[in-house]
Amino acid sequence: MNFFAQPLSNFSDRFDIGPLRLEGRAFLAPMAGITDCGMRRHAMRFGAGLTVTEMLDAEFYTEGDREAVIRAAGDGIAPHVVQIAGNLARPLAEAARIAEAAGAAMIDINMGCPAKRVTSGAAGCALMRDLDLASDLMRSVVSCVKVPVSVKMRLGWDESAINAPELARRAEAEGVAMLTVHGRTRAQFYKGKADWSAIRRVREAVSIPLVANGDCASLDDAEKMLKASGADAVMIGRAALGRPWLVGQIADHLAGRPIAPTPSADTRLDVARDHYQTLLSLFGKEKGARHARKHLAAYVQSSMRPESSALRARLLTSEDPDEVERLLSALLIHEPVAGTA
Repeated sequence: MNFFAQPLSNFSDRFDIGPLRLEGRAFLAPMAGITDCGMRRHAMRFGAGLTVTEMLDAEFYTEGDREAVIRAAGDGIAPHVVQIAGNLARPLAEAARIAEAAGAAMIDINMGCPAKRVTSGAAGCALMRDLDLASDLMRSVVSCVKVPVSVKMRLGWDESAINAPELARRAEAEGVAMLTVHGRTRAQFYKGKADWSAIRRVREAVSIPLVANGDCASLDDAEKMLKASGADAVMIGRAALGRPWLVGQIADHLAGRPIAPTPSADTRLDVARDHYQTLLSLFGKEKGARHARKHLAAYVQSSMRPESSALRARLLTSEDPDEVERLLSALLIHEPVAGTA
């Protein structure tokens, strides 16, 4: 059913994916090195309808690779969605079974990652060049789990091979419950502007729920994206870095509800601190601090003053958790910190 054939104000915010009932039509996109458990948990706290783990290499995950298991963590997140990638049916199916047993409410298959290290292994967006293999992989995963299975793809490999509608038809035939389409080809990577109107061809090809992805950074973007694509929901990626509440604000807007205000400085500080401590707990002090830097930089970006660049530099290089928390207070609440003028 195409919910967005009507004005946005007429929609319910309820969104069903097979037996899974969601509250909200704005989702947080899976992003490598970014959508860790801490970020996903806060996005859900602020009203995201759905979040998805970072992409997991299916073979690493089935072998118990520690970092893959950490990335698959979903503590405090419901519904919990795990994204897997690969080009072999057996490891993908086994990864899906392991994720389901560990509490995943949905499995997402990555057929859209443009990174060379992924596509050179015939996974990610490279699967759009072999639709027969893509069909076999979807069939294997769908048949081995009871939870819904979704697929994330791009428009195609390049402008000469826009085959997302055909892959979507195959996905629906194999029992896939939801599709997400990023409005670029693999050849574009993240350059140029995502083509939301091109996603409409997928909408016309299938009846299962469709999510539009690519360059959604505001309430206005979300509304225009849905109207151009005919999709049922939007997925927000890079714009949510340092602003996990943005996804919930977009969900409010699409549901016609009053939009939750941007959190106060005190709340943003609490979020940044909790996210930082979550990463230290997951990865250990040294590796967790490295993972946290991109998030910390984004959390303080909107509160930067001309004279605070030195504090920011210290924040992003400090390996002392106590100092990091003091610097976060200085940058977000503008409290004085030892060692500054």
